[in-house]
Amino acid sequence: MTLIDLYRIAAEARGLAAHELPLAERAALRDRALPVMWPGYQVPAGTERAEDPVEIVAYDPAWPARFQSWRGRLAGALGEAAMRIQHVGSTAVPDLPAKPVIDVLVSVLDLDLEGSYVPAIESLGIQFRSRDDLHRYFCPFSGLPRDVQVHVCVAGTSWERRHLLFRDYLRTDESARDAYLAAKLEAARRWRDDRIAYADAKTEVIVRLMQRAESWAVETGWRARRSLPPPGPGLRSPRPPQTPARVRRGSSAPR
Repeated sequence: MTLIDLYRIAAEARGLAAHELPLAERAALRDRALPVMWPGYQVPAGTERAEDPVEIVAYDPAWPARFQSWRGRLAGALGEAAMRIQHVGSTAVPDLPAKPVIDVLVSVLDLDLEGSYVPAIESLGIQFRSRDDLHRYFCPFSGLPRDVQVHVCVAGTSWERRHLLFRDYLRTDESARDAYLAAKLEAARRWRDDRIAYADAKTEVIVRLMQRAESWAVETGWRARRSLPPPGPGLRSPRPPQTPARVRRGSSAPR
């Protein structure tokens, strides 16, 4: 069952469509459902931020440079804690319209050693917003523009691999980009005021495209490490992952 399914159940009893359920009621449902849907999900106290509306804009050729700027700042702050720092999400796919928010994926050796990366990332104005068993999520502190999001995961895990594979497949397949864009636009139209429901609404298309991406990976011999640029200053070459079993078993769709 998805979050939108829960919205629908609550809304139908009152003759409403899922997206017509008042935002405060949706937020209450989210708070109860996400710890079940995403094992280990927690939001640190005092990190609340007002919802920004979902807006899809035309692809901006400046997005790669914005990522490189953030990559340099993160590499300087994190030092050897960062195994690799990559550009993921729709802004990493040329010609794909997207929310104007740069998604940065930071891979580390041990997700539970939050002291090795949380203070460093927050020193750049990017607040630790949530944790779950598979990754940590950061976005700018309240009052700052939401122009970047940082995701931290364990290097070599399936969580990392899925996000890199989805990005690389979209970069190479126009029909996949078109299908994903259609899902994004429809989700943004219906869930402009609910970012988590916006992501949830794309799940069906992402699952279908990931099946195609896995076939493409087999056909082309794609490997996550082959998609990586050489490590820059402050970044180490990837080592074999040392991840706890509970992390390796989990799954989540690209966001």
